[in-house]
Amino acid sequence: MTAPAPSRLSRLLAMVPYFLAHPGTSADEAAADLGVTPKEVMADLNQLWMCGLPGYTPGDLIDLDFSEESIQVTFSAGIDRPLRLTPTEASVLLVALRALIDMRGVLDPGAARRAIAKVERAVGSARDAGDPSGPMEAGESSHAGESAENVDVSASVAAVRDAVRGSHAVWIRYYSASRDAVSERIVDPVRIVAVDGNSYLEGWCRQSAGIRLFRLDRIDEARVLDEPAAVPDEPDPEATLALFNADPQLPTALITIDPSVAWVMDYYLIEPLDDVAATATDTPIRARMTYGSEDWLTRFVLGFGGRIRLMNAPGAAAEVTRRAAAALAAYDGPTG
Repeated sequence: MTAPAPSRLSRLLAMVPYFLAHPGTSADEAAADLGVTPKEVMADLNQLWMCGLPGYTPGDLIDLDFSEESIQVTFSAGIDRPLRLTPTEASVLLVALRALIDMRGVLDPGAARRAIAKVERAVGSARDAGDPSGPMEAGESSHAGESAENVDVSASVAAVRDAVRGSHAVWIRYYSASRDAVSERIVDPVRIVAVDGNSYLEGWCRQSAGIRLFRLDRIDEARVLDEPAAVPDEPDPEATLALFNADPQLPTALITIDPSVAWVMDYYLIEPLDDVAATATDTPIRARMTYGSEDWLTRFVLGFGGRIRLMNAPGAAAEVTRRAAAALAAYDGPTG
């Protein structure tokens, strides 16, 4: 398998030490060493010329003397020196790494914990024993109070991450909250994305014949297939992250939402029909909701105790009324 080309950021970070070690090298020679074209080298040099330390005045920016025949770094802005974090910077980095560990599937938690241990050691708060770059013992945590649930990564999430990394198709058994059902699918993975505190597998679902997002914590089982991923078209990030675009095959219902629970529109397949910002605080919001089954819709509406009401879907509305009446009747029985 051909190794993936380095990202532009990786190239930019490597270029200053490279040209410091090879002063006067040409764009052609640098391109051969860095695995890019001479045109890309010159474009990267023009980008580097505008990079530097905070303040970003001419005295803080990386300075270069370059042409296609000769390239030389005249001021590195410190990029050739090892990074030294201040305590505040280290704290921010540690908080971010621990948050990523809690978001299952976004990254390898073992690698994140090793990075945390290294940062803690660098700022003088790490454990004295052991090499932080080595593997941790079973049950060991990088900081006090981290639960085993956060440290653990299920086999299904690990399989999904392997499929994404290796660009292989993956078979999954998936629980769909909108349909309230479990289905088996074959997905050609694109990437893992984090949205609103949850991690999702984005990929081409062969069953639905379209790009879909699958919450990692709803994947009950996953198995990497011995076939390459085959996504028909390059997905549009804006389109796929217009998260939860409704499946046109799913039914919809008209509902009214009490403003006190308007937050529900951020978590379900709900499209407001009114201008929410312009709606009075005591006026119900009209919306259209996509759902998978009437039984799920019934339970959903009942869970909000009258603050969400059905304007159509007569079958589900009748069942909501029946179950609500039965629940109220239970209070009419003899008391203890």
